[in-house]
Amino acid sequence: MTGMPGHSWSGPVPPLFAEERLIQDRLRTHVDALAGRIGERNVWHPEALAAAAGYIRATLEGAGYAVRAQSFESEGLTLKNLEVELPGDTASQKIIVVGAHYDSVAGTPGANDNASGVAALLEIARLLAGNRYARSVRLVAFANEEPPFFYTDAMGSTVYATRSRRRGEQIEAMLALETIGWYSDQPASQRYPFPFSLFYPDSGNFIGFVGNLSSRALVRRALGLFRASTAFPSEGVAAPGGMVGVHWSDHWSFWEAGYRAIMITDTALFRYPHYHAPTDTPDRLDYPSLARVTRGLAEVVAGLAGK
Repeated sequence: MTGMPGHSWSGPVPPLFAEERLIQDRLRTHVDALAGRIGERNVWHPEALAAAAGYIRATLEGAGYAVRAQSFESEGLTLKNLEVELPGDTASQKIIVVGAHYDSVAGTPGANDNASGVAALLEIARLLAGNRYARSVRLVAFANEEPPFFYTDAMGSTVYATRSRRRGEQIEAMLALETIGWYSDQPASQRYPFPFSLFYPDSGNFIGFVGNLSSRALVRRALGLFRASTAFPSEGVAAPGGMVGVHWSDHWSFWEAGYRAIMITDTALFRYPHYHAPTDTPDRLDYPSLARVTRGLAEVVAGLAGK
């Protein structure tokens, strides 16, 4: 469950270099747009949800992508998953999916949950744009992750993963970017469900790679790529999928469809005091850390795709 390759970064992290400072500024712009200007976005705020989809589409198109929309119905509305693809070269039928949900739970503007994940998705798309990898890379923004749609057929990632399985698509790995913007070096800033507190640090300064037992090899591969490229604390776990917290994002939908998938997370409510609260606002996030994590995740995706 806990044996992972390499070692987590310890000690002070180096200053951001020029590319990371640009990523930081762009991440802040994305989060301000989604959780500040647009705010709460879900089926009870359909205009805001549509505005978020429009922002995501415009940003991806601005990076040179052709955006595909997968429409589905929920609560009498037509919702959209938004997808772009970097076609693969020598193994194009094999697919790496990176996803993040762009809706927020009722009553919150959702800066960390999950404008942080969407912002990282948009920046990873920009960083990878124009590159060619052995495998195909898809970057997908999902609607309808939050309750009451979680674990239902109305969940955007379930709609997507079910279609992929029906088409026989060879998704080798799925990475769900979920609540990745809050970090603290303070002791006792990190909590865990039992028994994880026996194995992991009590400071919430790391990014977590989380999968089920079937996805253990993917957790190890992704974490190893991150640790080899990025000076930032990181932890990984592969645990039974039914354990508390292990299945709480869009990767669950891909497990249900028979694919290997993991969640990348700051551990959400086990660390973040503003989880699912009206106070989950853009000013709460740690943008330098989010920038470093985002650049590292771009390296992870490139490595998985066969850079």
